[in-house]
Amino acid sequence: MPFIDTIAEAGATGATAEMYARSRETHVYRPNMVMLFGERPDVMAGWNARLGAIRGHLDVRRYELVTLAAARALKSLYCMLAHGSVLMKIELSADDLRAIVTGAPEARLTPQEREIMAFAAKIATDASSVTQSDVARLRDMGLSEAEIFDIAAVAARRCFYSKLLVALGAEPDRAYAAIEPQLRAALTVGRPIAAADAVPHRPE
Repeated sequence: MPFIDTIAEAGATGATAEMYARSRETHVYRPNMVMLFGERPDVMAGWNARLGAIRGHLDVRRYELVTLAAARALKSLYCMLAHGSVLMKIELSADDLRAIVTGAPEARLTPQEREIMAFAAKIATDASSVTQSDVARLRDMGLSEAEIFDIAAVAARRCFYSKLLVALGAEPDRAYAAIEPQLRAALTVGRPIAAADAVPHRPE
């Protein structure tokens, strides 16, 4: 249950109604996280625009691995489930993903990807702890200055979204309960999956 009242779909108008409709087109159902932006659809629009600008510079796998690492550091179950699901859709099996999120040595990651994920997690946990040597290791792994910027930008942007969802009590959608139990347990940090799809809202 979210910590703030939200606008019900039946009572939504204008930009809020449009945002809800777009989310249903994208996800088939209306995600709980979208309801939190009911009072401020312009904030969601701004997030999407800036995210698109950052995301366009990375391939899908790198973007999702960086996001997963940051989400884990931020204890955002919602983002772990969402982006873990994307990785499974594009190339990973449940066993592959479980190995990655648990840090298993057999995880299907290149040395460069391991370094990238560690860098992203460090940014999400405490950006002030990042040092010149952290960046130097990424250079040594063959990353350009622009690529290092992109990774840092993705991790930093995730802090905004994940912390906002966690702070306002967004429960991961019930649809994620379909993920097989062992993988779901490996992905689980923070708040539990919602018991129902609908998010409580203010009385009309």
